[in-house]
Amino acid sequence: MLSTARLPVGVSRRDWLRIMAATAAGVSFNSASVLKAFAEGVASSPARHRACILLWMSGGPSQIDTFDPKPGHANGGPTKAIDTSVPGIQIAENLPKLAQLMQHIAVVRSITTKEGDHSRATHFVRTGSLPQGPIRYPTLGSLFSKELGDPAAQLPNFVSIAPNRFLSPGAFGAGFLGPQYGPLFVGENNAGGPNMDAAAALRVRNIELPKGVEKSRGDSRIDLLQTMDEGFLAEHPGIVSESRHSAYGKAVKLMNSTGARAFNLDEEPAAIRDSYGRTAFGQGCLLARRLVERGVPFVEVALNSAEGAGGIGWDTHADNFNAVKSLCGVLDPAWSTLLVDLEQRGLLESTLVVWMGEFGRTPKINENTGRDHFPVAWTNVLCGGGIKGGQVVGKTSEDAMTVADRPVVVQDMFATMAMALGIDPSIQNMSNIGRPIRIADPSAKPITEILA
Repeated sequence: MLSTARLPVGVSRRDWLRIMAATAAGVSFNSASVLKAFAEGVASSPARHRACILLWMSGGPSQIDTFDPKPGHANGGPTKAIDTSVPGIQIAENLPKLAQLMQHIAVVRSITTKEGDHSRATHFVRTGSLPQGPIRYPTLGSLFSKELGDPAAQLPNFVSIAPNRFLSPGAFGAGFLGPQYGPLFVGENNAGGPNMDAAAALRVRNIELPKGVEKSRGDSRIDLLQTMDEGFLAEHPGIVSESRHSAYGKAVKLMNSTGARAFNLDEEPAAIRDSYGRTAFGQGCLLARRLVERGVPFVEVALNSAEGAGGIGWDTHADNFNAVKSLCGVLDPAWSTLLVDLEQRGLLESTLVVWMGEFGRTPKINENTGRDHFPVAWTNVLCGGGIKGGQVVGKTSEDAMTVADRPVVVQDMFATMAMALGIDPSIQNMSNIGRPIRIADPSAKPITEILA
């Protein structure tokens, strides 16, 4: 029996059951007042969660070879399914460590979109809107960190680790929210490679005074620079000037604080660093934990390639099975260690961890033993704070070609993530054309069955 003591503030037992029934049926519940009451209850609850780590898989990961295996079907290829810590749930053999943590994980196997182009799909999934018209849509990290962050914090409220922005640069910025809500990019151009020290590549550059310059002299230089910059900004207003001014301000704040130590992974025990993996992604996940631990509300870590260099490694048009195995060899230890590390430090219940890319891969295997772009039916994963783990939402058909149950669209994901973080998804921000835009569209159907 569901106790009314556990219901969100302002939501009756009857209305809650109506929401759940409508959501489970995959239909929209049109009572805006009830959904708003649910959102307000979530946002006001002291148990709600206030940090998010986004694991971004550049190129679009194969759902069949990760979280939606199809053993025995020709489309499944050679990938085997393995049991997890939750009876009845299987995932691909490429993720054995995560399989043992399934009690924390909710797999959404019924994501569906229409965008199969890397640039458009990346923009759509990360902003909730297509790149069209004059509106500059903000990325989800900017949207959520704006609501969760502290403007006076020593560290940035949004940090993006090793992103690949080449194909869709507009999908990674603050858009109409303004540069003050943009991310600090770390390790963007040299976040790894076979001969690169990943930890060194993830340090923030140029925040120490030049050798031989004392602090008092350095402070005087900074004061002079700020005065000149403010004068330039007054005479040349605009997004470029504002972005530069904001970047300088963030850099100065880091220079004058102890927060920059968060980026020094040498402070961590070697055993911890080894368990994450000495890769750009592994060390990036460790850095994400250190940042969340210090109050940063939104951190994203990109897995661009198994070697740690730039690129879109999940774009496996050829040699899919070997490529995915290599990528998962980086992903599995890093992600699983992150969850365990967060749990041991008492941070897992306050940190939402999300895994996704811009689309999935075709169930049919092409002539190059690869899988092509496939937005019709694919997978996202949520775990940790605000999420009831140990379950699967939705399913694909036996051949994986279609969503067979509980379709989930991008706006549904935005609403779900917002509510897991204690944010009302109906909050509006004013766009650059003077039109208010909600975090999630009113038509969104949050995946309430996975919300803790």
